[in-house]
Amino acid sequence: MKVCVPSMEKGGLDDAVGQHFGMVTTYTVLDTETKDVIVVENTSEHRGGVGMPPELLSKAGVDIMLCGGLGGKAVTMFENYGIEVFIGAQGTVQDAINAWEAGKLSMATNENACNEHRQHGHQH
Repeated sequence: MKVCVPSMEKGGLDDAVGQHFGMVTTYTVLDTETKDVIVVENTSEHRGGVGMPPELLSKAGVDIMLCGGLGGKAVTMFENYGIEVFIGAQGTVQDAINAWEAGKLSMATNENACNEHRQHGHQH
C-alpha cells in the first residue's frame, strides 16, 4: 500500500506536513510493504502545471492520502480516484504516518471537510 503525505519542501519522512495540500512543493509517498520512500513533485495546475493533485497522485499509485484538512470537492475527487483520505495530519511526514497507523487520524468525508475551504470557495 502507498501512503502519501503533502510535504513542505524537498519531501521525505523528516519533512513537515504541508497544510494546504494543493499548494505544497512535494508529496512524500511511503510504500508500507517495501518501506521505499519516493518524492513526487507537485506539477498540478495549483503550481502552474497541468491537472489536479488527486490525478497526479493516482498516477503515482497512491492508495491513502494523509493531510491536515481539505475541502469537500477535494475529498470527492480523491474518492473518484480510489484514494482514501485521512485528516488531522501534523508535524513531520513520519509523525503523520505514525498517527495513521495508530488509528489517530479521521477518514475525510464531505461532512468533516475543512470549513475554511468551503467559505473561501477554493476549487480543490
